[in-house]
Amino acid sequence: MKIQAAVATAPKTDLDIRELTLDAPRADEVTVRMVASGVCHTDAIVRDQWYPTPLPAVLGHEGSGVVEAIGSDVVDFKVGDKVVLAPASCGVCENCISGHPQYCVDFYDLNFGGSRTDGSKMFDDNGTAISSNFFGQSSFASMTNVKARNAVKVADDAPLELLGPLGCGIMTGSGAVINVLQPSPGESVAVFGTGAVGLAGMLGAVASGATTIIMVDIVPSRLEFAKELGATHVVNSKEVDAVEAIREITGGKGVNYALDTTGVPAVFSQMTKALATLGHGVLVGAAKLGTEAAFDIGTLLTSGIQISMVVEGDAVPREFIPKLISLHEKGLFPFDKLVKTYAFTDINQAFADSESGVTIKPVVLF
Repeated sequence: MKIQAAVATAPKTDLDIRELTLDAPRADEVTVRMVASGVCHTDAIVRDQWYPTPLPAVLGHEGSGVVEAIGSDVVDFKVGDKVVLAPASCGVCENCISGHPQYCVDFYDLNFGGSRTDGSKMFDDNGTAISSNFFGQSSFASMTNVKARNAVKVADDAPLELLGPLGCGIMTGSGAVINVLQPSPGESVAVFGTGAVGLAGMLGAVASGATTIIMVDIVPSRLEFAKELGATHVVNSKEVDAVEAIREITGGKGVNYALDTTGVPAVFSQMTKALATLGHGVLVGAAKLGTEAAFDIGTLLTSGIQISMVVEGDAVPREFIPKLISLHEKGLFPFDKLVKTYAFTDINQAFADSESGVTIKPVVLF
């Protein structure tokens, strides 16, 4: 069928909205009519070829929509179901079956390879194949084919125009805190970066009952917004030493838990030094392949800290996304306050506003 899609053609170049042909769903796929898709930093860095997904490509990986057709082997969906789309995983490797699909042994190929595992691509542009299956979905398209395993069914009255980012950015930040760090009520958390992922992590800390929640950034307006959402303290690391400020706030101890959403080497180093003895820090921010950061193994050896690298919040999407929706419905996870919507035709403006910081979490509506 003919569909509309935003095609990434070259680094630092606006996406090109084109009419493409979408093939039929394979036996294990569903065809989804997209209602909305979040715009994520990962879309931008893949467009810019930090990761070598072949271009031209249809990106997008925070999709939500309605099932329009089902493959012959699909038994857990029907036409008309509302779904939120999540990253791809094989479902059969040791990591998948042990409850860690975000560390699937085939994660890179399934999500960044630009095609199905058999090499086929679902989009065609007048005879030219366009890279597809980005994060298992390529949601910058009015219709797309998705492995049923990647889809999470939601309620018939679910606000699809809002829920797409739960499949990546919001899941990443909140999952890193709730699933990995697991702060207990009364403990302390520092979050470096006040973008969508960082603020989602902060909301996860609030929902977990942490009572000292420190947000670190260099944008005063973002820090003030973080305080409105539940941060107990904010640190402008452009004006003061972040590590010293965190230790002052915590009575010299440092924080029990910390989250770096920036992927900036200097910030990562600050996070490691801001932890209390036996603290746990998590990195979720993406950096260019080969990026290295300083780690003071001499000073930190006796601290007993843990450092984890975390993908997609180490979440099982069909379990975790409904939990986030439930928290939101009860007013305990107001991630909607991060979202600003754009028409699909304004997708390049959404990218620009995300990069400049004007918008925390852009979502394009079809």
